[in-house]
Amino acid sequence: MTANTDEKTPLALLGLGAMGTALARAWLAAGHPVTVWNRTPSRAAALAAEGARAAESAAAAVEANTLVVTCLLDDASVEEALAGADLDGKDLVNLTTGTPGQARGRAAWAHGRGARYLDGGIMAVPPMVGVPEAGGYVFYSGPRDLFERHREVLGAPLGTEYVGEDAGFAALHDVALLSAMYGMFAGAAHAFALIRKEDIDPASLAPLLAGWLTALAPSVHQTAEQLRSGDYTKGVVSTLAMQVAGTPTFLDTAEQQGVSPELLTPYFALMRRRLAEGDGKEDLTGVVDLLAR
Repeated sequence: MTANTDEKTPLALLGLGAMGTALARAWLAAGHPVTVWNRTPSRAAALAAEGARAAESAAAAVEANTLVVTCLLDDASVEEALAGADLDGKDLVNLTTGTPGQARGRAAWAHGRGARYLDGGIMAVPPMVGVPEAGGYVFYSGPRDLFERHREVLGAPLGTEYVGEDAGFAALHDVALLSAMYGMFAGAAHAFALIRKEDIDPASLAPLLAGWLTALAPSVHQTAEQLRSGDYTKGVVSTLAMQVAGTPTFLDTAEQQGVSPELLTPYFALMRRRLAEGDGKEDLTGVVDLLAR
C-alpha cells in the first residue's frame, strides 16, 4: 500500500467474487485501508496477504468502518450477510446487482436500521477495474450529499455517474443499458447466422458490422429528443411505413439462408402494430410507447 494510507478513507468490503476482489485491489492500490469479508475465508486471506484486513465475520467488518460496501451475489445475500451487523450510523453502498424495486426496498431496510444508503450499478467487468482508460464506471443513486461525501473513494476503482436521489435509479440505468446491449448482441447474432453457411469469413464481416453499429449509435439522441417533444416525425429520414414495407426482405432472406427469424419477428410485429395505430410518417420511436403500456 502507499505511504499515505492513513490519510485515505477506510472502508469495509463484503463479497470477494471476481468483481469484489478487483475492487478491493483497486482500493488498496489507491491507499485506502480495506477490511474484507467473504463467505469463503480463503478469498479474504489472499487479499490479506496484499495488505487488506480480513474480518472473521460480516458484522466485524461493519463494526470496524463507517463506509461499508457490499458486492454480493444478490439482494437476499445482502440481507443475510448484514443480518447480525449493527448498521446504526453506517454509510452503506450496495454494489450488488438487483432491480430498482429491490434497491428501493433495501434503502428503506437500511434506513430502518439507522444507516444511510447508496445503491450502485456497475458498468464494467473485473479487468476494467482500476484501469481508468478502460472507461468503466458505476451508476450511483440515493442522497446526493452522501454520494458527494464518498465521491473520491468511490471513484478510485471506477468512474462515477450520479443519477438521482431515488435509490432505484442506479439499477434502472444499469438494466436499461444492459438491455440495449443484449438487443445489439441479438442483432449481431442474426447477422453472423446469415453468413454462417456461406464462404464468408466472419472476421471479414466483423469490422463492417462494428462500423455500422457505431455509425447508427448516435440515433439514440434523436429518439430521446422525439420522446421529450412528443413529435415522432421530427428529423425522420426512413419513415415507419417505409421500414415496415421492407421487413419481408429480411424474413425472406432468413428463410433462404436457413436462419430462424425469432430474434427479428418480435420487433417487426411491434413495428406493424405501431403503423396500424399511428402515423406512417413517424420514426420507430412509437415502439417505445407500445412497450411502456
